[in-house]
Amino acid sequence: MDVVYGVLVVLHLLGWAMVFGGVLAGMKGVTLNPGAFHGVLTALVTGILMVGLASSGVAGREPDNVKIAVKLVVALAVTAMVVLGWRNPERITRGWLGGIAGLTALNVAIAVLWD
Repeated sequence: MDVVYGVLVVLHLLGWAMVFGGVLAGMKGVTLNPGAFHGVLTALVTGILMVGLASSGVAGREPDNVKIAVKLVVALAVTAMVVLGWRNPERITRGWLGGIAGLTALNVAIAVLWD
């Protein structure tokens, strides 16, 4: 199960990288890159699967529920911003894209720095 968990971690980080890179790529033209949409869904689904594996004890890890709750709130905010921007492209501004990029960086920082 460690291999499955490790693959989920890699996919999770790649999903956030797709969001971050897609948003930064769209800053010049003030557009939301399709990769950001697919990346946020990948990150959200793999994050939920990782918490499920860790909570079941199969992965040999015990999740920090407060950390997971904070990360979930940030992830849902990013997901909402990306989906709303995807459905309504005229809503997108540089500030909107900056908010997505900032929250994405915050989510990764929480994952790495929170002990």
